[in-house]
Amino acid sequence: MKSAFIAEHQRRYAVQRLCGLLGVSVSAYFAWRKRPPSRRARANAALTEQIRSVHAESRGTYGSPRIHAALRQQGILCNRQRVARLMRRAGLRGYDRRKRRPVTTQSEAGLPAANGLARDLTAERPNQKWLGDLSDLDTDEGWLYLASLEDVFSRKLVGWAIDVQPTAALTQQARTMAFEQRQPQDGLLHHSDQGRHYTASDYQAQLADAKMIVSLSRRGTCLDNGMQESFFATLKTECASRAQARRAVFE
Repeated sequence: MKSAFIAEHQRRYAVQRLCGLLGVSVSAYFAWRKRPPSRRARANAALTEQIRSVHAESRGTYGSPRIHAALRQQGILCNRQRVARLMRRAGLRGYDRRKRRPVTTQSEAGLPAANGLARDLTAERPNQKWLGDLSDLDTDEGWLYLASLEDVFSRKLVGWAIDVQPTAALTQQARTMAFEQRQPQDGLLHHSDQGRHYTASDYQAQLADAKMIVSLSRRGTCLDNGMQESFFATLKTECASRAQARRAVFE
């Protein structure tokens, strides 16, 4: 363990100094360096490369819990503590952007909150249930706003609009794009939160004209629209610039 610590820090400090501090002779340290790596060390090196690959695919956003989950999905068995330890050694960490954000969910009074989705995030066919959301993306160049509609069946965005201002036109553009591309049959369930852009009379009139079923989350209950919340939670960690945010949405 002492020799491994010296090897890890010898780029910053002289080997002689580290050996003296830890009570290891310089000759013993270099003898240790000449020995072939142990099976455990080789396994850690291989796992570290797999961690780097997952971390890179997430654009540097995943922390140890999500990397651990991704590795398990690939059939790589390891515990989360080991993943966290190897990430620290490799200087890898998830990206957590915590800044004060503008409020995008404000209700327009007068519309009853009927939750027809009831947290049932399953669908038997495309265009059976759409989830709508308007969220802010914090970039180094300022806020960006994304309105989107996600198909529960395919878990893909079927309509979206993005701009530097959270205008009512965003949600309308996302709905129009989804409707023109998918041409859904009557009775599609449209679920969203109670944000003013979704409860506005103009938007509700569009849904009525398309014979969509309106479903609204309860106030303060983000799990009612959990699939969209999960999508935005990942997306928000990927946006250093507005151009990068637009590319991430397109991908």
